[in-house]
Amino acid sequence: MFEIVKAGGLIMIPIIACSVLAIAIIAERIWTLQRKRITPKNLVPQIWHWHKNNQLTNENVKVLREGSPLGQILAAGLVNRHHSRDIMKESIEDTGRHVVVELEKFMNSLGTIAAVSPLLGLLGTVIGMIKVFTAISTMGVGNPGVLAGGISEALITTASGLAVAIPSLMMYRYFRGKVDELVIDMEKEALKMVEIMQGERERDSGI
Repeated sequence: MFEIVKAGGLIMIPIIACSVLAIAIIAERIWTLQRKRITPKNLVPQIWHWHKNNQLTNENVKVLREGSPLGQILAAGLVNRHHSRDIMKESIEDTGRHVVVELEKFMNSLGTIAAVSPLLGLLGTVIGMIKVFTAISTMGVGNPGVLAGGISEALITTASGLAVAIPSLMMYRYFRGKVDELVIDMEKEALKMVEIMQGERERDSGI
């Protein structure tokens, strides 16, 4: 493996750095974007239970806020539960925007890696071909070792750049879709809570 990396030349250094960074981002996002961590089940029924039993205290709201991104959004609405429906929705939407930013953390970096890696591979290809033509112009075609070295460098960097870019792009698209799904789920739960607290939805344990 080291020999392959060495044959790829200096361009392999940023390509390897991109691969390490991409792996770190993918692992972190897989852990962070678990549905059970973002949108735990039964939060809205729990809120109604607290409300019905006069247990909707500041301490419970704080626990809710610190428990998950969905809890953070719902807590923003509960803080303004004594105000109108519009005020509750505005506070939820404002907090929701901050939560979405956190859900999309590192996503732009992963997308950049997916875009830049093949370009680095292409740059390595160009550098390798320049070496080949330089060798041909100075020594002719009588030294196949030099020619093979330049061609090898060009192919290795191209393959390496694509090997980093393809999975990075796939995971970038996957995470984008997952964030969109989570945002929709959080919007539904927040709207459900607003309707319940404002008396516009049936209040029961099967919410």
